[in-house]
Amino acid sequence: MPLVEVTLTQGRSPEQLRELMRRLHDGVHTSLGANPESIRVIVREVPRTLWCAGGQTLAERDAGDGGPAGATADPRRAAAADEQEGR
Repeated sequence: MPLVEVTLTQGRSPEQLRELMRRLHDGVHTSLGANPESIRVIVREVPRTLWCAGGQTLAERDAGDGGPAGATADPRRAAAADEQEGR
Protein backbone atom coordinates (compact mmCIF):
# COMPACT_ATOMS: atom_id res chain seq x y z
CA MET A 1 0.00 0.00 0.00
CA PRO A 2 1.77 3.21 -1.15
CA LEU A 3 1.70 6.05 1.36
CA VAL A 4 2.59 9.62 0.33
CA GLU A 5 3.10 12.18 3.11
CA VAL A 6 3.41 15.92 2.44
CA THR A 7 4.07 18.65 5.00
CA LEU A 8 3.28 22.26 4.06
CA THR A 9 2.90 25.54 5.85
CA GLN A 10 -0.68 26.63 6.36
CA GLY A 11 -2.32 29.05 3.97
CA ARG A 12 -3.50 27.12 0.93
CA SER A 13 -7.15 26.83 0.02
CA PRO A 14 -9.06 23.55 0.46
CA GLU A 15 -9.33 23.41 -3.34
CA GLN A 16 -5.55 23.66 -3.76
CA LEU A 17 -4.97 20.94 -1.18
CA ARG A 18 -7.56 18.67 -2.77
CA GLU A 19 -5.94 19.17 -6.20
CA LEU A 20 -2.53 18.33 -4.73
CA MET A 21 -3.90 15.13 -3.21
CA ARG A 22 -5.58 14.16 -6.47
CA ARG A 23 -2.42 14.70 -8.49
CA LEU A 24 -0.25 12.80 -6.01
CA HIS A 25 -2.72 9.92 -6.02
CA ASP A 26 -2.83 9.87 -9.82
CA GLY A 27 0.98 10.07 -10.04
CA VAL A 28 1.45 7.07 -7.76
CA HIS A 29 -1.16 5.11 -9.70
CA THR A 30 0.42 5.99 -13.06
CA SER A 31 4.07 5.52 -12.10
CA LEU A 32 3.74 2.42 -9.93
CA GLY A 33 0.59 0.83 -11.29
CA ALA A 34 -0.71 0.62 -7.72
CA ASN A 35 -4.31 -0.27 -7.06
CA PRO A 36 -6.08 3.12 -6.70
CA GLU A 37 -7.97 1.86 -3.63
CA SER A 38 -4.70 1.10 -1.83
CA ILE A 39 -3.03 4.51 -2.31
CA ARG A 40 -2.94 6.77 0.73
CA VAL A 41 -2.09 10.49 0.70
CA ILE A 42 -1.63 12.49 3.91
CA VAL A 43 -1.23 16.28 3.92
CA ARG A 44 -0.12 18.00 7.10
CA GLU A 45 -0.32 21.74 7.52
CA VAL A 46 2.01 23.40 10.00
CA PRO A 47 1.49 26.94 11.32
CA ARG A 48 4.27 29.30 10.22
CA THR A 49 4.95 30.01 13.91
CA LEU A 50 5.98 26.35 14.34
CA TRP A 51 8.20 26.04 11.22
CA CYS A 52 11.77 27.16 11.78
CA ALA A 53 14.60 27.62 9.28
CA GLY A 54 17.96 29.10 10.18
CA GLY A 55 16.89 29.73 13.76
CA GLN A 56 13.95 31.91 12.72
CA THR A 57 10.32 30.93 12.37
CA LEU A 58 8.70 31.55 9.03
CA ALA A 59 6.27 33.91 10.76
CA GLU A 60 9.21 35.91 12.12
CA ARG A 61 10.71 36.03 8.65
CA ASP A 62 7.35 37.18 7.25
CA ALA A 63 7.25 39.99 9.82
CA GLY A 64 10.68 41.07 8.57
CA ASP A 65 12.19 41.96 11.92
CA GLY A 66 13.54 38.61 13.05
CA GLY A 67 11.72 39.03 16.35
CA PRO A 68 8.73 37.18 17.71
CA ALA A 69 6.04 36.35 15.19
CA GLY A 70 3.49 39.07 14.70
CA ALA A 71 -0.17 38.37 14.16
CA THR A 72 -0.12 40.55 11.07
CA ALA A 73 1.60 38.05 8.76
CA ASP A 74 -0.75 36.88 6.00
CA PRO A 75 -0.31 33.08 5.70
CA ARG A 76 -1.75 32.98 2.18
CA ARG A 77 0.67 35.61 0.95
CA ALA A 78 3.51 33.83 2.69
CA ALA A 79 2.50 30.45 1.18
CA ALA A 80 2.49 32.03 -2.28
CA ALA A 81 5.98 33.45 -1.61
CA ASP A 82 7.17 30.01 -0.52
CA GLU A 83 5.86 28.48 -3.74
CA GLN A 84 7.66 31.11 -5.85
CA GLU A 85 10.92 30.50 -4.00
CA GLY A 86 10.54 26.71 -4.26
CA ARG A 87 10.01 26.07 -0.55
